[in-house]
Amino acid sequence: MMLSLIQRIFTRNKKISEIIKKGGVGVLPTDTLYGLVGSVFSKRAVDNIYNLKSRSEKKSLIILISSIDDLKKFGVEITEKTRKFMEKVWPGKVSIVLHFKNNRLYYLDKMGGTLAFRVPDKKDLISLLKETGPIVAPSANPEGVVPAKNIKEAKKYFGSRIDFYVDGGEIFSEPSTIVKIEGDKIEIVREGAVKIVI
Repeated sequence: MMLSLIQRIFTRNKKISEIIKKGGVGVLPTDTLYGLVGSVFSKRAVDNIYNLKSRSEKKSLIILISSIDDLKKFGVEITEKTRKFMEKVWPGKVSIVLHFKNNRLYYLDKMGGTLAFRVPDKKDLISLLKETGPIVAPSANPEGVVPAKNIKEAKKYFGSRIDFYVDGGEIFSEPSTIVKIEGDKIEIVREGAVKIVI
C-alpha cells in the first residue's frame, strides 16, 4: 500500500508530530500554501514563528484544526447556524474568525479575543493534526515577501533556523478566504480561494 507523503516523512524523521508537540517549528504544505507551522500550545513555537516571519505582534496567526470539535479547546462557543455554515465550507480553504476564551493561550490573542480557524482540505494534514493537536500555520515567508511556492524558496527564507521541511512540490494557490462570524452575522474579511455568497 502506498504511504502518504506525511507518513513517509514520519518514517524518516521519527515523527514530525513529536517535533511539533515538543515545541519545534517547520515548513509543510497545507491545502493553500506552504505553512510555517508550530503547536498552538507552545508559546516558544508561536514566538519563534513571529520572529522568523518578522510579523507584527498586532497580527494573529491562522490556526489549523482537525475538526469543528477542536474549537472547544479554545473555549469557542458556536450557534447551530454557525455550525451549519462551517459544515458547508469545512474542510476547505475558508478561515473563520471567531471569539475565543482560553486564558492559557493568551499569547495567541493579538486581535482582541478573536482567532482565525480552518479545517484544511488535505487528508495527510488532518491525520497530522489528529496527532499534534491544533497548529498555527501562517504562510512560509517573512512579512512583506512572496510566500514560498516550493521548498527551495522556503529554505532560502529560513535555512537551518527551523526543525524540518516537508516537500510537497510546487504549490500554486490563492490564500484562504477569511470570514468573521459575530453571533450569526457573517462578514467576508478577505476574498481568497473560495467564493462565498452571503
